[in-house]
Amino acid sequence: MRTWTIAFKDPLEIIIAGDARLVPTDYANDHIWEIKAGEGDPPALAVRTTYGLRARSMRLFPRFIDADGDVTDPACFPTPPTLEAFYPNYLRLHFSPLWGIDATAEVWVPDSQAVAGRFLFTNRDEKARRFTFEWIAQLSPTQGQRMAPTGIQNVHVLTGKTGDLSPVVFITGGPQGGSGLFPALRMDIQLRPEENRRLTWSQVARPSTETSFNHARAVCARSWEAEVTRIEMANNGLVEVFCGDPEWDFAFALSQSIAHRLMMSPTARLENASYVLARSPDQGYSLRGDGGDYGTLWSGQTPFESYYLLGLILPEGRAHAKGILRNYLKLQEAEGIIDWKPGLAGQRGRLLATPMLAAAAWRIYQSGGDLDFLKACYTPLTAFFKSWFTPAHDRDRDGIPEWDHPLQSGFEDHPLFSNWHDWSYGADISTAESPSLCAMLFSEAQALLKIAKLIDVSDGCAEIQTRLEALKDRLEQCWDSNLASYVYWDRDSHRSDPAELLGVRTGSGRIELHTAFPSPVRLLINIRSHGETTIRPQIVVQGTSTSGLHRVEQIPNDQVRWSNGRGFVTGARLYQEVEAVETHGLGVQDEVSVYRIGFRNLDHTTLLPLWAGAADPERARQLVEMITNPNLYWRPYGIPALPGGGSISAALPGESVHLPWNALIGEGLLRYGYQRESAQLLMAVMAAITRSLKETGAFYKHYHAGHGAGSGERNILNGLTPLGWFLDTLGVRLISNERVGLRGFNPFPWPITVKYKGMSILRQAERTSVTFADGQSITVEDPAACIVSLAE
Repeated sequence: MRTWTIAFKDPLEIIIAGDARLVPTDYANDHIWEIKAGEGDPPALAVRTTYGLRARSMRLFPRFIDADGDVTDPACFPTPPTLEAFYPNYLRLHFSPLWGIDATAEVWVPDSQAVAGRFLFTNRDEKARRFTFEWIAQLSPTQGQRMAPTGIQNVHVLTGKTGDLSPVVFITGGPQGGSGLFPALRMDIQLRPEENRRLTWSQVARPSTETSFNHARAVCARSWEAEVTRIEMANNGLVEVFCGDPEWDFAFALSQSIAHRLMMSPTARLENASYVLARSPDQGYSLRGDGGDYGTLWSGQTPFESYYLLGLILPEGRAHAKGILRNYLKLQEAEGIIDWKPGLAGQRGRLLATPMLAAAAWRIYQSGGDLDFLKACYTPLTAFFKSWFTPAHDRDRDGIPEWDHPLQSGFEDHPLFSNWHDWSYGADISTAESPSLCAMLFSEAQALLKIAKLIDVSDGCAEIQTRLEALKDRLEQCWDSNLASYVYWDRDSHRSDPAELLGVRTGSGRIELHTAFPSPVRLLINIRSHGETTIRPQIVVQGTSTSGLHRVEQIPNDQVRWSNGRGFVTGARLYQEVEAVETHGLGVQDEVSVYRIGFRNLDHTTLLPLWAGAADPERARQLVEMITNPNLYWRPYGIPALPGGGSISAALPGESVHLPWNALIGEGLLRYGYQRESAQLLMAVMAAITRSLKETGAFYKHYHAGHGAGSGERNILNGLTPLGWFLDTLGVRLISNERVGLRGFNPFPWPITVKYKGMSILRQAERTSVTFADGQSITVEDPAACIVSLAE
């Protein structure tokens, strides 16, 4: 395994938690630990948690004392800490806390309620050395008592109380109570030259002190070497990247570690392992005791995020990848319906799943090949595909479905359809037909047909082929040659006209419009309430229908959707002419705006037909030309959600780079042979990622397209380095430690080596060398796609 030499200093943080590949994790009571250097009072090399906000803080850190004084701050160590190894539940640091004394510190999370560590001290001085080591436990309880030395079964330990937890800190070797300002366990250490000494500690927080003590003592009695070997074996399949830039290498390694750390063990409500979107010290505690009260980051798996996760955990994480897909299929209902967000506590998203499951199944198969897995998936995935074409989701029954909610689309901050931002318009997304939904369904159809061919079945293929062709035809119809892009279009009129503000007023009353339109329009009415009481507006629209009949439409107040003091109404009918919009029941300062909904606004979702392969080569060329326009999408740190910042350029969501969307667009570039452009885009997002890691020590949900700063949740799945896209761009498909797929050559400006389970692939500008674990080596100089296998 790779040994790192990364300076471990503020702001870098490493989070560790129970690894679901090695132990059962506790979804409702999961203690998550963060290791940082130099923060807190006093500044220290500390292991910290809040037990899921059951404590204000729990810090464990060392203090070193010799004749020259004492030190806790790693900035004052003769040799500052360097990070040598890190995995989802383990890390190892090296430093010198005192002159002539080398130290190796390991921290390990053996299960969801414990953390343990080991120190190895070596005397590098020419003379014998004597110093005191203190292990300090600094608890700030929400309610309870701070840590204090006590004796249990003739053993000195530290105990405390916070909420329903009774933490106990235990050290092997016969410690004494500390004598400083902070509660500590003390060891006096004497070392001859080159002599070393090991200390093992553990901390467990369970409801009773006795249970915590017994658990802590049992953890320290386990074979540390055997546990570290298990950890290394579990992580032997992580992909190692050597590209000449250590910041890239570290970002890829840390992202894989975090991705595997996000996995959680099965529960009684979900029989395969699933994942959470972020796992930090403030998370992991359910007051209800089952996780049903968790927020969105811990409440289930969505297909969009699952697809992105596959790129981080495959090929080694095939078992978890298959389990994630099986979670969806196991919960399939009548008519093929699969829930959008099943969770470990039995949560449901109550929306139809985003159609990316067949594409996910195919991606899993390509990472190693498992025909039985595909055979088991084919029939339920086909039924799921068909469920999208029922009248519940294809409201005008034209064979082209509509989204039910912006959450399904993977872009919940869409400025037209979102209703929870001050700058968004809140239109009902089900009144639009979307190029992204068409593209996803097109991709699903392609994946199903490939699976059917591979497993030699024909059931349902004719219908799937028909649907595929209809989706391609509709995407062709929604191509806007003036914009050189695909666009949304109205569900009923099948037109994509520009938006227009038709009228405004303050308070109840009548907005006179008397406007005839060359094509049918759908109205959007926004109400901004300034009162503190709930209002129940009545809205009346007068106008002429598309058939020429006069219409008076009364919109009941229960059709007004409210969010943050704003009400949104999307017209259910189309109008050829609008005479007036009348409102009643508003406050005197409440504002009403009436719009004609427009669907010509571009965003990154309208580029998805490129990923699906639904564009013909000329359309693809025009799309790529638009994507690579610096005034539109081609920004210094990636493709933003809205081109050029969009119509609301001051709003961060318009400038936000969403890594999952950039990865899909990058895969689309590769599909059409634009490998160089995919590499350039990847280098742009990597610049944002590595800058964020360097400046803040964390990954972020979004990155700013113009200056690269991160925003949103820290260390969330959506912000992790896109390893799968990187390998695709490099032209490397890892199948096993004896087989690798190659395509093209290295498009990056430096040689790159990828290592996987003893196999090494060196990609250069015009040749590739593959060296297997047994020493056999093969050189490839042909850019044509091929499979390189270990000779029998």
